[in-house]
Amino acid sequence: MQSFNSHTGLVVPFERENVDTDQIIPKQFLKRIERTGYGEFLFYDWRFQSNGKPNPSFVLNAQEYAGATVLVAGRNFGCGSSREHAVWALRDYGFRALIAPSFADIFTTNSAKNGLLLVTLSPAQIRDLMTRAQPGAFELTVNLESCTVSSADGFSAQFAIDPFTRTSLLLGLDEIGMTLQHEAEISEYEKSHC
Repeated sequence: MQSFNSHTGLVVPFERENVDTDQIIPKQFLKRIERTGYGEFLFYDWRFQSNGKPNPSFVLNAQEYAGATVLVAGRNFGCGSSREHAVWALRDYGFRALIAPSFADIFTTNSAKNGLLLVTLSPAQIRDLMTRAQPGAFELTVNLESCTVSSADGFSAQFAIDPFTRTSLLLGLDEIGMTLQHEAEISEYEKSHC
């Protein structure tokens, strides 16, 4: 898992609420067993028209948001089924951090296990960020060390995060990686109890 300390990136305002995992990565693309290659199918039914051409009214297709790595969304992002592929698609597309008023529980767990930082801010702060990001070229710095979100034009906010998730992301270790840090102690215990 890639560690996360601080990231500065272009923001895309994703003004939708209750975005479920089937919208993030539609079911027809769940045939792979790898964790990569899903980015091209992210929000597929919204990004593309029925003829396969990009939907010009969808925000991720706007040139001013090309290369965005921070997504600011509405409440209850990631609701729906427990598919981990949704997080894989967001990461593979290039997103490092998502900011919203709330996230679905299973999506939150899947994000932490795959190195995607979720930041919860108040609805007022989210509206402020959406407004600032509307013309494009708006960047945010998300700092996990200090648990802050800030911009060059004066936006600043603190966020809370589960301590275990924070440590995992800072170290770039999933649960298996955290366990393997204690491999010597585990081996010693096994030797003494066999």
